[in-house]
Amino acid sequence: MSTTDTDPTGPLPVVAIVGRPNVGKSTLVNRFLGRRAAVVQDVPGVTRDRIAYQALWNGRSFTVVDTGGWEPKATGMAAAIARQAEYAMKTADVIVLVVDATVGATETDLAAARVLRRSDRPVILVANKVDDERSEAGAAELWSLGLGEPYAVSALHGRASGDLLDIVLDALPEAPREQEEVGGPRRVALVGRPNVGKSSLINRLAKEERSVVDSVAGTTVDPVDSIVTLGGEEWRFVDTAGLRRRVNTASGTEYYASLRTEAAIEAAEVAVVLLAADEVISEQDQRVITQVIEAGRALVLAINKWDTLDEDRHAQLEKEIERDLARVTWASRVNISALSGRGVNKLADHLRAALASWETRVPTAELNTFIRELVMATPPPARGGRAPKIKYVTQADIRPPRFVVFSTGFLEAGYRRFLERKLRERFGFHGTPIDISVKVRDSKARDRKG
Repeated sequence: MSTTDTDPTGPLPVVAIVGRPNVGKSTLVNRFLGRRAAVVQDVPGVTRDRIAYQALWNGRSFTVVDTGGWEPKATGMAAAIARQAEYAMKTADVIVLVVDATVGATETDLAAARVLRRSDRPVILVANKVDDERSEAGAAELWSLGLGEPYAVSALHGRASGDLLDIVLDALPEAPREQEEVGGPRRVALVGRPNVGKSSLINRLAKEERSVVDSVAGTTVDPVDSIVTLGGEEWRFVDTAGLRRRVNTASGTEYYASLRTEAAIEAAEVAVVLLAADEVISEQDQRVITQVIEAGRALVLAINKWDTLDEDRHAQLEKEIERDLARVTWASRVNISALSGRGVNKLADHLRAALASWETRVPTAELNTFIRELVMATPPPARGGRAPKIKYVTQADIRPPRFVVFSTGFLEAGYRRFLERKLRERFGFHGTPIDISVKVRDSKARDRKG
């Protein structure tokens, strides 16, 4: 938790500390630095500009940026919040939003969270001024901001600041990410095992739509990203230029293919998994689908060469899909022919629908009304003679949708699957994975403490 006197070569990754006035941002910066570098006063608005400091933690150097607070009563508050948050989104590699847990989420915090939820940078939510266990309840309420788990710390007393720094370090990239254009075409990974027709589909999209193919830096062995026009909209089909240089000691084409697929999926927002209609669904196909789910990306299944099949194979393939892809019945599916172009234009509508589901947020009140009615009709099964009670549910995140269930006891995997199925029936989520986690809170133990 100290600065370093030696200047590392090259730029450092940047951590931006943001939040409204007087929540303890500068105090947290000093904890990160291990010294009083940032001016701290118990008066809102002491830090008026963005100030950068170099920090070192566990042998890793990075830049910490202390930002001016968002003034709730200022004219054009929403615009000012958006400017600060969007600046952090553009320039930082990790964003730390600091909230005063003793006050709770204010309108200013909610406005900031709305902007930061759109960020493609990691956002770490810090509940500051949690000086003891009794204050942790206030921190838990900040799940409602929709930025994931609130990390309870006391910047003033140093409580849990080391753990927070470890979390920040885990979120930092190996090197500062390059500035990406704001907005621009949605990013699509076209993935699948070898010889299912990925190149044919890219060539079809580029040729038929008279699109511009953008050669992003690559070599003869590294494919490039392509900008194609589909359904009247530009899309960026992402790939993994330069990946082989990082794994030049490895061998095996399947290993390379797996790494390239993983990198393409991570760089995208939605993945099109291409399957060959004239071949059985293989273990390799299943692995690619698993990679998409584990990366939390929207998913479209494109069945290629559909028009080459006779009726018997059509019926057989439908049975294979029903059996082998039962775990992704929620995935969007389109039948195409990359060779003839049949069905290719339908791909755009499936991509848009999957992305819309991926970014869907269910209002908290509506979500809890639905869950209460559901639990009354079908309560969780008893475990050890006691049936757990679901107290509260919140949607913690989007891209993909993530839900946190607060319960008095453990919920069986079967019941969690039941909740997921019912959430999909009620709210859709067609084309996106959703994640449900359970936070167990023993209400009787808490009562005894009180």
